[in-house]
Amino acid sequence: MFGNLGDMGKMLESMQENAKKLQTELESKNFTVKSGGGMVEVTINGKGEVTDINIDDSLLTDKDSLQILLIGAINDANKMVEDNRQNSALGMLGGINPFGSK
Repeated sequence: MFGNLGDMGKMLESMQENAKKLQTELESKNFTVKSGGGMVEVTINGKGEVTDINIDDSLLTDKDSLQILLIGAINDANKMVEDNRQNSALGMLGGINPFGSK
């Protein structure tokens, strides 16, 4: 009914290895987002860690605007990381959604 269980075990092992490789690849990527027309630039890695922030000097005297732009840029960068994870996972599954269509 299920075929050879040894083959299934090998297939699962291969999938686990591919998942580990994919995780490593995703974590090594960097994503950069600009906010406020480029006045704030945030770089985040695939682990979701902020690795760099560039702030236009004109914002250094406008704390409220700086906070708003930083929050927006960090949220956008985190969304990019999550979207990349989801797209990579779906790609690994060959585009098959085991839970049905979206």
